[in-house]
Amino acid sequence: MLGDLFMYWTQSAGVRRRIWTTVVRMTSTLTLAEALAAGTVVLDGGMSNQLESAGHDLSDELWSARLLAQQPEAITEAHLAYFRAGADVAITASYQATFEGFAKHGIDHDRAAELMALSVESARDAARLARVSRPLWVAASAGPYGAMLADGSEYRGRYGLTVDELERFHRPRLEVLAAARPDVLALETVPDADEATALLRAVRGLGVPAWLTYSVAGGRTRAGQPLEEAFALAADADEVIAVGVNCCAPEDADTAAAIAARVTGKPVVVYPNSGETWDADARAWTAAPPSPPTR
Repeated sequence: MLGDLFMYWTQSAGVRRRIWTTVVRMTSTLTLAEALAAGTVVLDGGMSNQLESAGHDLSDELWSARLLAQQPEAITEAHLAYFRAGADVAITASYQATFEGFAKHGIDHDRAAELMALSVESARDAARLARVSRPLWVAASAGPYGAMLADGSEYRGRYGLTVDELERFHRPRLEVLAAARPDVLALETVPDADEATALLRAVRGLGVPAWLTYSVAGGRTRAGQPLEEAFALAADADEVIAVGVNCCAPEDADTAAAIAARVTGKPVVVYPNSGETWDADARAWTAAPPSPPTR
């Protein structure tokens, strides 16, 4: 398996050596699944927040994935800032990185695959540059189908596609991300239990564990399904090492996290936003009252 990975992604001798070193290091340290079972692991903050604070324009439909093609060093710098601030896990800039989305911007299939793999390599580079003694992990982000549409439907679900169609959409890029050997695939901001079913099918046999996090509102998925039913889908999925919620209002996170733990018996991943609402037309977040200091 390690030899296959080595040959699959190599384009030059320099890249070969970097990827091989990464694989050796990954197999000789604490796994993320072990760390989650043992205690608290700190995730990074929002990639877009860090990039925007550094002056980058993310109004494009590709969002932060655009910088993978145009300014990849900015992605590495953002990861590095979070590692140095105390994060244990970097979530890659691949949330909106899809073959279909890149194609809209004139990026062909092979180049798109390279950019997806680069998202993982950029996070690995940042982990090396951080020079810290604690373990650091990389979560390869895979956003929902609606993220590719860039029309706000990622917060609604119900795209009019079947589970099989959604699986066919997700599987190719998950194969690319898995081949880059992240520590985990972050199936995140999932608005709909049907899409979760497709994603859980799509990660089978990839050889990389996954976490599954829903975007929720008021005790239900964004598509309106009860969270008990939504999380039950992952309870017996061996590939899934953690479940939870992200990109939701903080006040919805506590209840959802408790349901996730109770239904699945798995570690819980929680990373809500500040409670703002995404305006798809303006491509911006609308302000929300600040969360209480105790949260």
